[in-house]
Amino acid sequence: MSEERKALREKLLSRRKNGYDRVKAEELPAMERYCGLYKTFLQQGKTERECAQKTVELARQAGFRPYERGMELKSGDKIYRVNRDKSVMLAVLGRESLQKGAQIVAAHIDSPRLDLKPNPLYEDSELAFLKTHYYGGIRKYQWVTIPLELHGVVALKDGTAVSVKLGEGDEPKFVITDLLPHLGGEQGKKPLNEAVTGESLNILLGSCPGGEEDEKDRVKLHVLEKLYDKYGITEDDFTSAELEAVPAVQPTDIGLDASLIGAYGHDDRVCGYAALQAILELSDPAKTAVCMLADKEEIGSMGVTGMQSAAFDTFLHDLCDGQGVALRECYENSFCLSCDVTAAYDPNFPEVFEKRNAACVNYGMGLCKYTGARGKSGASDASAETVAYVRRVLDEADVLWHISELGKVDAGGGGTVAMYMANRNIATLDAGVPVLSMHAPFETVSKLDCYMTYKGCKAIYEAE
Repeated sequence: MSEERKALREKLLSRRKNGYDRVKAEELPAMERYCGLYKTFLQQGKTERECAQKTVELARQAGFRPYERGMELKSGDKIYRVNRDKSVMLAVLGRESLQKGAQIVAAHIDSPRLDLKPNPLYEDSELAFLKTHYYGGIRKYQWVTIPLELHGVVALKDGTAVSVKLGEGDEPKFVITDLLPHLGGEQGKKPLNEAVTGESLNILLGSCPGGEEDEKDRVKLHVLEKLYDKYGITEDDFTSAELEAVPAVQPTDIGLDASLIGAYGHDDRVCGYAALQAILELSDPAKTAVCMLADKEEIGSMGVTGMQSAAFDTFLHDLCDGQGVALRECYENSFCLSCDVTAAYDPNFPEVFEKRNAACVNYGMGLCKYTGARGKSGASDASAETVAYVRRVLDEADVLWHISELGKVDAGGGGTVAMYMANRNIATLDAGVPVLSMHAPFETVSKLDCYMTYKGCKAIYEAE
């Protein structure tokens, strides 16, 4: 082939290829350091409350101050606001007026899990159980026979909030039992999504009876005695509790080459941490940089701590008021990177992916022009100009990325916070880390993709 033809092919054809064939060797140590910090964040933040708490801790260490309405701000100031202990908004004030818009990265810090019902504790056949109500889109069969922990808070009538963590470290774990194969013939005939029902996801809590032999519910009472001794809570206190069952697993490297990370909660804390770490390192951006770490995305972004809440508008409105800028004018000149995970192509299940447009492991940040289901239902569908803008910003910052879709058109679909940002008249594009086994109790991501997503968030914050 002539040099002329080679040059033409280089010019015209897409150069999509494995990121390890493109990344600079000197970046690999930085990638490993970043992923080490991310694993620590994951281990310390298994619920949205814990993530918010860890976010505030890291923000304070980086010089961020809690924002109070009316406080005077200047270029370079770093502030944050916590919304009801479950979502966090951070900002670094830019040199330019908010009239010219803000550079926003929005992610969520809630993940699929099992919540306890309001009246969860019961005894059956001298075994104590907790009833659960699953949160988000889970495959129920994946949650049986795995070790679980309980994290959350119990709010007492006197207003005291008791933090609860059961099953951490060397503490006893919990489990949801399953039917043995010897007796599971009929269960095995059922469709995968029906073999394990939501009402059968009952957590085994104990088996040792307490009290006297003629008492009723001795195992349940013994469990309550232990909870009362440790936390001072009674059965009625479950009524005002938020207790979440999460997998009792630690983030760990995966593969002989240690190129992947396996953990619970990659969706979407892998992007939430990227957005957070990137803004913590900012000092003097041209435009105001805003990081939004939201709750409730897995159930539609509803509620007072979700992306549909007015909390985000209030935060930006307060900042705009301080500069005499109309919020609507700020929004129409802003850009938001909706930083959420996408499905990584899995060769074990090729029937649901359209390979030419699938996100791939180790190809860098996955850009999604639209998400949604089938006919783009529930998508913001970014404009061509918006995608071109992000292409330019990422390329100039030497960020590896590729364009992708979630899966085959008729195979299903999903959504992010993008549509709620776009509804505010903010130009928005989805982008994030491709994930294997998304929404499972143990998900897998590529270290290279994690690092490139962090670099991508930083590039968006710094863009003019």
